[in-house]
This record gives sequence, structure tokens and C-alpha cells, in this order.
Amino acid sequence: MDRSMSVPPGAGDARLMAVIEVTDLGMRYGSTVALDGVSLRVEPGEIFGVVGSNGAGKTTLVECVAGLRTPDAGVVRVLGLDPCRGGRAVKERIGVQLQESRLPDALRVGEALQLYASFYDQPADWRVLLDQWGLTAKRGTGFGNLSGGQKQRLLIALALVGNPELALLDEVSTGLDLQARRSTWDLVRSMRDRGVTVVLVTHHMDEVERLCDRVAVMRAGRVVGVAEPHEFVARTGASTLDEAVLTLGGDR
Repeated sequence: MDRSMSVPPGAGDARLMAVIEVTDLGMRYGSTVALDGVSLRVEPGEIFGVVGSNGAGKTTLVECVAGLRTPDAGVVRVLGLDPCRGGRAVKERIGVQLQESRLPDALRVGEALQLYASFYDQPADWRVLLDQWGLTAKRGTGFGNLSGGQKQRLLIALALVGNPELALLDEVSTGLDLQARRSTWDLVRSMRDRGVTVVLVTHHMDEVERLCDRVAVMRAGRVVGVAEPHEFVARTGASTLDEAVLTLGGDR
């Protein structure tokens, strides 16, 4: 079954109510084309993966969806709203964890979660997030004194503290050891089970296979395919998803 042409489990009759709808999106940085006519839609209640080599346009796409960048061309709708112009009405409904995010070194873990929770009318219980993401013991530790994996977990927790309907996670498992990665995968699944739609940007194909309902493969600013992970393997004749994505992404 081609999930790019069907409604994901749990979405009911919500086909006409895409959480994300991107049409002919274009973005340039000087002479560099970051996005070149990108179109896709993400349905309610799915974990949607975005993969491709470095420079394919993945992070720029996520930043446009989050309203952090204004595209040069095309239309972006998130929960029916323009993320750049929707203001608080859309910002409160999205959680974003970007790969290059960081906090002031002196800001303590507990302080950061309390601060971010104060920005929302109906935040999640930040103490629960502290526990879920294995940070309780680091509550009084400054950001600058955290390990790479601990920083990553804090940034994910901050993305979720507003009880978002949509979570945009860019390289969610970067810096995590194997046990922490698997715990993170369980938490991402639990987010989906609670009705949160997740967009997951990743280089890890095992992550895609374990988590994603559908995945978009990007190449040179374009989407070259959207399907269930196993369908890419069948279409390319590859033996693994890694090989299929390398083929579609133009890296082999």
C-alpha cells in the first residue's frame, strides 16, 4: 500500500486537513539553491521522516515549516496557518528542536524548562519531561557543563514543553549512546501515540525504519520521492534502506 496516497493509521478522515502542506517551495542563499520547488504534505498522527545527504535542503525545509525562515517562493501551511504570519496562534502549537540549537552555558537545566514552560498557556509538566528525558539528576547543572547527549535531550525536552500538536525534530539522536537512542525512539513513538504529529530529520536509516510511517528523500533541494521506507528498497532494487537512499539521493 502506498502511504503517500493514503491516510496514516489514526488519521481517520483527516486527509483534507494536512498538518503540513508545502507547495512549490523555493529558497536561495545567494547563488546557492537550498530548496527548488519542494512540495509535500504531512498527515495528522504520522511520524514523517526527511532524509538526504548534507546540503540536500532538509534543515532549510524544517526552518521554513517552523516559520524561522521566509521562503523566496511557494506556500507553506502548518495546521492551516502561515507559520511566518500566524504568530502565537501557530507558534504555540509547534515544538522545534534544531540541530544547531544551544543555550547560555550558565542556564541550569531546571531553569531552562521552567522558563520555556512559562511561555505557554497550557504547558506540559516540565518535571515530568525532566524525568522522561533522563535529566532529573542534572536539574541544577548549567548547560555548558552537560555532555553532548545531555544537551541534546534537554533541547528535545524544551521542544515538547509547550504540549505541541506538531514536533519538528532535526537529528534527534545526535550525540546519544545506543541505550539513549532506543529510549528516545520509545519517547518519539509515545508522542505519536498521544496524537502528536512528528517530522523527523535524520541520517540514521535504522531510525527511519523503526519510527517512520513515511519518508521523503531529498536531493539538491528537491524531493525525489515520498513513500513508506520499505517501498524505497523495492523501487530501487536495493538490499537495504541505506542503499536505496544513497541511490535516490545521488550519492552512488
